[in-house]
Amino acid sequence: MTQEFFSNSSNSSQLSHLDSQGEAQMVDVSGKVATVREAVATARVRMLPETFAAIQAGNAPKGDVLATARLAGIMAAKQTANLIPLCHPLPLQKITVDIKPDEQLPGYQIYATVKTKAETGVEMEALTAVSVAALTLYDMAKALEKSIQIEAISLVSKTGGKSGDYQQF
Repeated sequence: MTQEFFSNSSNSSQLSHLDSQGEAQMVDVSGKVATVREAVATARVRMLPETFAAIQAGNAPKGDVLATARLAGIMAAKQTANLIPLCHPLPLQKITVDIKPDEQLPGYQIYATVKTKAETGVEMEALTAVSVAALTLYDMAKALEKSIQIEAISLVSKTGGKSGDYQQF
């Protein structure tokens, strides 16, 4: 995108992470009230039926694929502010990562729920959790299959905050 796009006052006023000169900035949330906020994100990991069967049977060369991916997702949510430049470090009160087998894919549906009581939301933490869980699942199973696909990373819902609630269609 061009500098003109970011300098346009109508566009930059809509983008909270840009200052009046179009430069990236961390949003000042110090004046906001801390409220309970929760976000749910999802990702899908598609693979060959043989790979799916091996993971389900616990026959992956690197060990417990799903437990490792779940733990990686939880750890990643806690590191989001270190990974995404303009994210605020937040006190996270709840992080869950659920990995559900889906024979129709075949593969796995990954869901992360992140909750906090803070001045800003946890959408990025939930999205980071499912992304890293999916990448870890790939890493743990790549000896079985290199063509595993990570798909459809998205925000499912969020509650709390000034912008209100969001629910994916």
